[in-house]
Amino acid sequence: MLNHKVVIVGGGLAGLTAALHLSKYGIESLLVEKERYPRHKVCGEYVSNEVLPYLNSLGVDPFLYGAKKMEHFELSAVTGESCKADLPLGGFSISRYTLDARMYEILKQSEVVIIHDTVTDIKFQGENFRVELKESGFLTAEFVLGAYGKRTSLDSRLKRSFMSSYAPYLAVKAHYKGDYPDNVVGLHNFYGGYCGVSKIENEALNICYIVSYEEFKKYRNIKEFQEKVLFRNKSLENILKNSQMLFDKPLAISQISFESKSLIQDHVIMCGDAAGMIHPLCGNGMSMAILGARMISNLLVDHFNVKSISRKQLEKKYRIQWEKAFSSRLRTGRILSKLFEYKQLSLILINYLKSYPAIITEIIKRTHGKPVESL
Repeated sequence: MLNHKVVIVGGGLAGLTAALHLSKYGIESLLVEKERYPRHKVCGEYVSNEVLPYLNSLGVDPFLYGAKKMEHFELSAVTGESCKADLPLGGFSISRYTLDARMYEILKQSEVVIIHDTVTDIKFQGENFRVELKESGFLTAEFVLGAYGKRTSLDSRLKRSFMSSYAPYLAVKAHYKGDYPDNVVGLHNFYGGYCGVSKIENEALNICYIVSYEEFKKYRNIKEFQEKVLFRNKSLENILKNSQMLFDKPLAISQISFESKSLIQDHVIMCGDAAGMIHPLCGNGMSMAILGARMISNLLVDHFNVKSISRKQLEKKYRIQWEKAFSSRLRTGRILSKLFEYKQLSLILINYLKSYPAIITEIIKRTHGKPVESL
């Protein structure tokens, strides 16, 4: 059986980005994704412009697919008191339904092999991996990238330590038809969680919130939770009451955690949400997935084409680069989430930030990077 250079497990943003990047350098890879495109995913659907030049160099132009330019940011406390600021770099909003599918179509034009199947196990044997598939037998590879998302049975198989920790959050997302500024991304606090709001392609409005499961389970269903909790934030109440849902029902995922994760487990190199999740108060997880994939892809190019680094060196470099790029962002997110857990403190903060919007800009800079170079 052919021994692949790289097998990428998961075809979300990180997996698709890595496959496109490697193909540009003639490095053979195989992508395994269990679902078909297009598909909706629970996601805030906002992306910082820091990744835009890089995406363009991969042949991906989000604005050709209807992405909305994001120029301003709005933050509200649990009562609806809000403050606004400009986004230093700007960004764009686009649905995962569209972006993932477009990247997949570009990828299909390359020589990357794509298999729609489920990976059931990954084992490192000698200097190669054996990747077990549910329907298609097994694959072998020199490197495996884990880009399979927040939490799956593979994490248990690989004995990743975060799986033993309580995952206390639930996320809910739907698209709506409603009146909302095209260029504003909003982040609205409510008791137990946070809600992101932004316009996407086709004039749709993406509303995605994350809440502690302990708070959510006090209510019978999503509708009752929204009416009795989200509506206490008057900004959110106004948005939701004046919007019509475009989905038959909201999408929801559970067992979300912001615990630290191992970047490399049994030599499987993690990227995207499999490597670590940034708190929604920072609203930049999509950029992190793309940047992490770029980071590991560049190192794989060095390994295969330049022949200058070994596996051990590659893994060490990835850890160092990932920590340098993202540790401050993750730390800022954790601090902000703690501050906004308390109603009175969050109100004080909002009122303070109203008077000093430059502080909001500085906080945003701490959760975003500078534009990265194209290929």
